[in-house]
Amino acid sequence: MNLNGKTIVITGAARGLGAAMARRLATHQPKLALVDLGEDSLAEIAGACRGLGAEVRSYGANVAKEADVVALFDRIASECGGVDALVNNAGITRDALLLKFKDGQLAGKMSLADWQAVIDVNLTGVFLCGREAAQRMVEGGRKGCIVNISSISRAGNMGQTNYSAAKAGVAAMAVTWAKELARHGIRAAAVAPGFINTEMVAGMKPEAREKLVSGIPLKRMGEPDEIAHTVEFILLNDYVSGRVFEIDGALRL
Repeated sequence: MNLNGKTIVITGAARGLGAAMARRLATHQPKLALVDLGEDSLAEIAGACRGLGAEVRSYGANVAKEADVVALFDRIASECGGVDALVNNAGITRDALLLKFKDGQLAGKMSLADWQAVIDVNLTGVFLCGREAAQRMVEGGRKGCIVNISSISRAGNMGQTNYSAAKAGVAAMAVTWAKELARHGIRAAAVAPGFINTEMVAGMKPEAREKLVSGIPLKRMGEPDEIAHTVEFILLNDYVSGRVFEIDGALRL
């Protein structure tokens, strides 16, 4: 896909991986529709992307709410002239062990609220955005592409029952959509990052960070732009579909 002038929607675009993707894709001079919970939080990245040559619009929406997502894609299609690509990046974490025992007594467990919050945003939100983006691609006769951001945790990671389940789900959805939507000329794929040097990781205690890095064969964390580069490759290569790209420095959980 030639990205020049194409409308690319990126959810969770205000910071971290979403912002890195926006910056890299902006160099192709597309129309970027940047989405996060609050439109105001997108001001900095929107300005940076305009400086790189992209046409940028910012949107505030809760991807876990169906009405918000339908209205969001209606607005994007109307204001940008259609939808050509979606990067399903929005996500949250609410980590906890399934059960925690101390001295033989139950000391805690993952709450239903923490389970549901992560599933709502990380799984249902991806489903809703993918569905609405695909509908507008088909209606507009556009041969588009959907990229879901999964995680190495999709294989299962301690303390992340909710997150792991959601990230396994979004990878499976990408493969399913690739098969279902191919008849319309729409591709779908997923990227499963390992440990990436985002703002959240930068806030870790040095000793915890060192322990994390020591387990990665390449002995370093990935950079956000390395994940953005993979998303760029998927969008540009019209024969890529139905695959999950693990970008993790050879780490396997």
